[in-house]
Amino acid sequence: MSSIRNIAIIAHVDHGKTTLVDTMLKQSGIFRANQNVVERAMDSNDLERERGITILAKCTSLSWKDVRVNIVDTPGHADFGGEVERILSMVDGVVLLVDAAEGPMPQTKFVLGKALKLGLKPIVVINKIDRQDARQDEVLDEIFDLFMALDANDLQLDFPTVYASGRGGWAVRDLAEERTDISPLFDLILEHVPEPIADKEAPFSMLVTTREYDSYLGRVLTGRIHSGVIKLNMPIKVIDREGNLVESGRVSKLLTFRGLERIPVESAEAGDIVALAGLEKANVSETIASPEVMIPLPAQPIDPPTLAMTFSINDSPLAGREGAKLTSRVLRERLMRESEGNVAIRITETEDRDAFEVAGRGELQLGVLIETMRREGFELSISRPRVLYKNDPETGQRLEPIEEIQIDVDDEYVGVVVESMSNRRAEMQDMRPSGGGKTRIIFHGPSRGLIGYHGPFLTETRGTGIMSRVFHDYGPHRGSVDGRRNGVLISNGDGEAVAYALWNLEERGTMFISPGTQVYQGMVIGENSRDNDLEINPLKAKQLTNVRASGKDEAIRLTTPRIMTLEQAIAYIEEDERVEVTPKSIRIRKAILCPNDRKREERKSKDS
Repeated sequence: MSSIRNIAIIAHVDHGKTTLVDTMLKQSGIFRANQNVVERAMDSNDLERERGITILAKCTSLSWKDVRVNIVDTPGHADFGGEVERILSMVDGVVLLVDAAEGPMPQTKFVLGKALKLGLKPIVVINKIDRQDARQDEVLDEIFDLFMALDANDLQLDFPTVYASGRGGWAVRDLAEERTDISPLFDLILEHVPEPIADKEAPFSMLVTTREYDSYLGRVLTGRIHSGVIKLNMPIKVIDREGNLVESGRVSKLLTFRGLERIPVESAEAGDIVALAGLEKANVSETIASPEVMIPLPAQPIDPPTLAMTFSINDSPLAGREGAKLTSRVLRERLMRESEGNVAIRITETEDRDAFEVAGRGELQLGVLIETMRREGFELSISRPRVLYKNDPETGQRLEPIEEIQIDVDDEYVGVVVESMSNRRAEMQDMRPSGGGKTRIIFHGPSRGLIGYHGPFLTETRGTGIMSRVFHDYGPHRGSVDGRRNGVLISNGDGEAVAYALWNLEERGTMFISPGTQVYQGMVIGENSRDNDLEINPLKAKQLTNVRASGKDEAIRLTTPRIMTLEQAIAYIEEDERVEVTPKSIRIRKAILCPNDRKREERKSKDS
């Protein structure tokens, strides 16, 4: 290969980024003619495929006109922004993908701001141009306004634009051109993205950007070679951001990216993106270098976590029936392993040896971690999410994380959404019609006010509203936010729920369980129609006698229970409740199971 180009593709969730990368790989000839390639090939793990989002940043590589183009597919959700920030230090250019109908969204603004600060010059791709509601001219104006708002320099403001359909497999510089293939985008990348500036004669150095674990190779570290040449079996060392030695070792395996595969190579030189194995302690944001290098490479700072949950062992009466990983020791090992590779997550041990505080960027990020762990066989008890406050060092004022919320909603639902957001202490920043009978509203609101709001928001907008959130800044505490209005129905016994009992209890509220479900004392089995918690008996069977009744007994017909997903359950619970997560079940329970102990605790908190 005569040269290399390193680019990142950034976009909001569901703007077609992974589909576009699929098309680029296919049209570059990286696959054999008879090779069976799955759709959205870059979404490699099960959760990404199920949810249709990119969670982990991944590298791929293709060839175009004798130039190797390394492409990094970055996450499109703000909760995984920790991945995005590191990835941008690996590349020399970015392709900004924007939906032709939706336009720039909060995550687009978040990642673009990071890219512009690093001096990267974006190529803008207006995707899904074949949508019936496409408004490419207005979207282009919005993108330019966004560049201006983010203080882009003159070179960055003079961005080249391509109109494309990732699913259709074409891209054009001008809409009047013939729509055949995606080659105009490839040519633009070669033309506008500079070759990596790197000194091949200097000693080897590389900044670790992502880390993963391989059962054969051990710790696999990916990054761009900043200077020099790396060879198999050469001695290397790792230094942290302060320049302290972390460990020394040798390169046991060296891999470069070719299409969707990693190919072992003997050597690689400055400017290329590689993955290497052979180190045991090296971590993200640390520098791998030749033994003579003493100064670490500058690492991009990571935005701090804004939300925390307590992960503890499952101590319910049903513990151990479905999962194999139950003890605090295996829980601690798994969480520490997660924190090593995911710099956006912070793990803190609590006073209780069986519980750990896990802090991250948002509900989705922590929800994905919990879902991954339950699929690995863990049983957990999860607390309600809580925001992480800060104190202003000058005034001592309490500060809380504020998010920018962008809502696209049908005109008829604007009033109810604005009222709900104001009740959650959000302040409106902008409201304008976005065409097609829809309105776009921008709010700045506290993160804690949005916990659990997504479900009610979909109900208020009859499932038609789109809400996007991104961390904005820390701001003054905005006062109390109303919590859940209804109390819960709590089981007062252990056993299997009986249809007759549930039928008689239906008038009390909405049930979360069906007949035959295993319940225990302190387990939440429904939502009360009133604002107080109520102890009920779901085990009471019908008393049978030998006296015949005139006519047949009434057939028992139960209302379909409300079954919650993991995210819904986490958003639903209050401070004194927990979500019990096992490989097969998601249950809600009180933190203190015994009703007498709960009352004693309530009296203590009132007295204090």
